[in-house]
Amino acid sequence: MAEQIKYTDDNIITLEGVQHIRMRPGMYIGRLGNGSNQGDGIYVLLKEVVDNSIDEYAMGYGKQVQIRIEDNEVTVRDFGRGIPLDSVVKAVSILNTGGKFDDKAFKKSVGLNGVGTKAVNALSERFYVCSHRGGECSWASFERGELKDSGKGPTKEKDGTLVRFFPDRMMFGDFHYNMDYVETMVKNYSYLKKGLTLVLNDTPYLSQNGLLDLVNDNLTEDPLYPPIHLEGDDIEIVLSHGNSYGENISSFVNGQNTRDGGTHLAAYREAIAKTLKDFFKKNYEPADCRQGIVGAISIQIQEPNFEGQTKTKLGSNYMWEKQTRDKDGTLHTDIGPTIRSFVNDFVAKNLDNYLRIHKEIVPVIEDKIKASQQERIEISGIQKKTRERNKKSNIYNKKLRDCKFHFNDKQTEKTQENIEKSSIFITEGDSASGTITRARNANFQAVFSLLGKPMNCYKESRKKVAENEELNLLVNALGVEEDLDGLRYNNIIVATDADDDGMHIRMLVLTFFMKYYPDLIRRGHVHILQTPLFRVRNKKENRYCYSREEKEKAIAALKSGVEITRFKGLGEISPDEFSDFIGDDMRLDQVSLAEEESIAEIMDFYMGQNTVERQQFITANLRSEAELEDVDI
Repeated sequence: MAEQIKYTDDNIITLEGVQHIRMRPGMYIGRLGNGSNQGDGIYVLLKEVVDNSIDEYAMGYGKQVQIRIEDNEVTVRDFGRGIPLDSVVKAVSILNTGGKFDDKAFKKSVGLNGVGTKAVNALSERFYVCSHRGGECSWASFERGELKDSGKGPTKEKDGTLVRFFPDRMMFGDFHYNMDYVETMVKNYSYLKKGLTLVLNDTPYLSQNGLLDLVNDNLTEDPLYPPIHLEGDDIEIVLSHGNSYGENISSFVNGQNTRDGGTHLAAYREAIAKTLKDFFKKNYEPADCRQGIVGAISIQIQEPNFEGQTKTKLGSNYMWEKQTRDKDGTLHTDIGPTIRSFVNDFVAKNLDNYLRIHKEIVPVIEDKIKASQQERIEISGIQKKTRERNKKSNIYNKKLRDCKFHFNDKQTEKTQENIEKSSIFITEGDSASGTITRARNANFQAVFSLLGKPMNCYKESRKKVAENEELNLLVNALGVEEDLDGLRYNNIIVATDADDDGMHIRMLVLTFFMKYYPDLIRRGHVHILQTPLFRVRNKKENRYCYSREEKEKAIAALKSGVEITRFKGLGEISPDEFSDFIGDDMRLDQVSLAEEESIAEIMDFYMGQNTVERQQFITANLRSEAELEDVDI
């Protein structure tokens, strides 16, 4: 009989101050992570502090924000109004406290929940804030959210706020800021706030043309026509077309990079297709109108509703929404236009006018739509025949081992949290796929098994790729045959052996995604699974090591009687062991593209004809098998 657990008043716990943030950090910053993923918490901490400075500029105060990251310590100094001096401590340490609940002090701000800086404070080993206002300053220092010291005094510095923090290694482990991610963040701030100078480690970033600069700076191929730039009250858009596949559209709300989109991005995509169809008076498919599009949208709204504290997806339906009460207590709700209607009306009017004035680009756009239409019809027919052939051979059941998440299982409701957990492992061979299948969490993790090496898409035509059985099955499993909106898994994880064949298979899969589904990479869905290369153990302890350096440290720590195992294939690791490597803390390398990187150039370098440059790159980066083999102990 199971032991009876007593439930008494002693079990009722109240978490004071920022303790709840430390106990449940995911509720406030999403994932923790060590900085290897652009969605990791240390970047959210940085962003929360910078957002406050950006909001000051948006309200008309301060034209420069200084950001410095040295030895993983972050310092942010703005020249805005400064936090009111008597409120400095509570503004950074008491939840649901802040100036942004008052619309008069802040309008169209990113952070409105009174949480951001408090989360930074709670999740930092050390946190310091100093506000300068009218010749006086007020400062406070904290450790893991607990106030250690504070004071006031005179100052000769300009008005504004300085925040310095060091993320907590108890939370983030051996973390490190990837400065490429930080630089992209800072550049985006400059594009969205024309006239604001952001200085990152002494390098200034300033934009005079807003989103037009963003698109032009990030073009990786010559567009078919000069980008169209349209601005209005609370909205700015840019668009052009290129010859690449997919849609490359950046989206922002109140200066926040909503990389997961939301209502504004959906409205923008819909508006472009509808306006072009109406202009040409032809019933083109929306996907054909948007194929190869390069663009951006930024909107400003009151009281934005983001899905999750990390604010990467907009959930708001209206441009603004206000509630007021009469003297008798009657509640009234006034709402502005829907975001969909606002964006549609702006695009319909302004894009139509632009096309009527710039008639030279009209045939270019229509030729692009027609070419996309013709290719889609041809490819769709080929894919349909391939799918029907596969169904008859019952091959689907052999390739995809789906998860319960997609079978309306009561234990796996489609909440936002569960959607984010949903994953598919792409692996090769019966041994590896069998190990992952037995070790996985079947509620959220699916497995797709490749048969040998997939086609090198770089060298083949789109028609040839569409006829390929293996890749057709993969597309079907992912649910992206018609549109990326049908994506069935949030995380696409390439899991291959740590040998030459495994690396080659990995590159072939990534080449397929980069060429035909680049948005999967741009939106952060594609990852590489890291699995241990070594197991170092003695009679008391096992340690799994992902590099030669980790192995040497483990040997030194475990000392005598050490046994070393070198894992060369996923199938060599037992399912019981493997479950430790694909749990909540599994090591994933996110596949990412710097905005300015050309997909065509990347594929040509890695998958094209052999060149001296590629041979030199391989020689410089190759770790020989001898380097990884065990040494005698």
